[in-house]
Amino acid sequence: MRGCWAVLAFCCLGQLSPQLATNNPTLTTVALEKPFCMFDSSLCPNKSCIIYLYAMKESASAISSQVTDNTSKPLDSTFHQTSGGQLGPYKAALFNVPDCASPPKLADLGDVNKVSDILKQYLFRVGDDVNCLYDPNFLAVCNPPLAPDTTYRFKYVLLDSTEGIVKDQTLWSDPIKTRKVKLPLKIDTWPGRRSGDMIVITSILSVLVFLLLAGFLASVSSAVIYPFQLISEALPELTSLCMFLSHLCPLPQEIHEA
Repeated sequence: MRGCWAVLAFCCLGQLSPQLATNNPTLTTVALEKPFCMFDSSLCPNKSCIIYLYAMKESASAISSQVTDNTSKPLDSTFHQTSGGQLGPYKAALFNVPDCASPPKLADLGDVNKVSDILKQYLFRVGDDVNCLYDPNFLAVCNPPLAPDTTYRFKYVLLDSTEGIVKDQTLWSDPIKTRKVKLPLKIDTWPGRRSGDMIVITSILSVLVFLLLAGFLASVSSAVIYPFQLISEALPELTSLCMFLSHLCPLPQEIHEA
C-alpha cells in the first residue's frame, strides 16, 4: 500500500497559467490529481487494471471506510446507497490507469487551445455530473454533486479488471471541505466589492473632508465681512466727531457770511 496522495488545487496551477485560475474546491465539486505513477506497474503487467475513485464524508465511521469485501473485491456502493457518503464510501469514478511514461506536459498550459485537454488528462473533478442521479437510463458510475460546506475524503483503488480483485490502494486523503453557501444578504453585488470596514472608513473620511471645507469657507467669509462690520459700527462715532469739529472750525463760507 502506498501512502502518497496528491490533491491539486486549480489555484496552484493558476501560477503556471492565468487560464487555470479556477477555485478548488467549489460549492459542490473537488478537483483531484489523477494517480500518475502512484501504483507499481508490475502489478498489472498486461495493462488490465483500471482505477476506482471512492469518496465519503469525513463524518462516516472508520469501521465503514473499507472499500473491499472479504474476498478483496471492490465495493459497488453508490451515492444513493450510502446517503451521499454519510454511511460509508461510494464509487465516484472509474477510469483507465494514467500513463506514467507520458504524463501531460504542463509546459503546454501556455497554449489556450490545449488547456481543456490537459485538464481532462491531469485532473478529475468529483461532483461534476448534475444529471446522473435523475436519469433512469444512466448505467455508468454516477458522480453527482457534493454537498456544500461538507468535509470529504477520497481514495484511489487499483483494480485488476480481469480477475476483479483489488491490487493496491492509496490511503484516504486529507479532509477536503467544499465551500459554504453565502446568504443573499451577505453577497456583495456592488462592482467595487468593498468590505464593510472600507465603507465605514470612507464615510468617516467624507465627513472629515466636509467639516474641513465648511471651516475653511467660514474663515474666508468672516475675513471678508469683518472690516465692513467695523466700519458700520464706527460710522455713528465718526459722524458725531465730524459735527463737533464743524462747530469748532467753521467753513470759509460761513466766516464770510458772518
